[in-house]
Amino acid sequence: MTNGLGKFLSLILRHRPEEIGITLDQNGYANVDLLIEKMTKYGKSIDLVTLEELVTTDEKNRYSFNETKTLIRANQGHSISLRILMKECRPPTYLFHGTSVSSVKKILETGISKMKRQYVHLTDDPLTAIAVGERRGDAIIIEVATEQMYLDEFIFYLSDNNVWQTEKVPSKYCRVINQTI
Repeated sequence: MTNGLGKFLSLILRHRPEEIGITLDQNGYANVDLLIEKMTKYGKSIDLVTLEELVTTDEKNRYSFNETKTLIRANQGHSISLRILMKECRPPTYLFHGTSVSSVKKILETGISKMKRQYVHLTDDPLTAIAVGERRGDAIIIEVATEQMYLDEFIFYLSDNNVWQTEKVPSKYCRVINQTI
């Protein structure tokens, strides 16, 4: 994503819409015209064609438009209080969580917490988990017994970009499946 526009879009749609003077609706959507206007006034020159390109080329499919492309939102990962409509789903038997080596001990003691986000993020792809964990150094993959969690009445959601989410993951459902990458 050119000129840092992607990172800035993520900042605005996931964490700080007030930075440019916009608000998100209860489902996390921003008005596209207003977003473009406010980003440009902020010094991040953008138009609809560039915004569409950011959405369609984002490797993680972080963003989505409504059907008429008049509204845009981040699909997940918000640190602000919103309730993005997601499908409640039964998860597969296991999902994965990538983390740093320094976090493993705490996870095995207390579980995986959502930190500043609304949900814990999980993936069905171990390679994606590795990539997430490597953002903070050497990665460790935690295998989460999600089917058992579901049977124990934990709720799981699947975002539009196929990120599995839940409120918390207690340590008893966690198991390290790699020691070194």
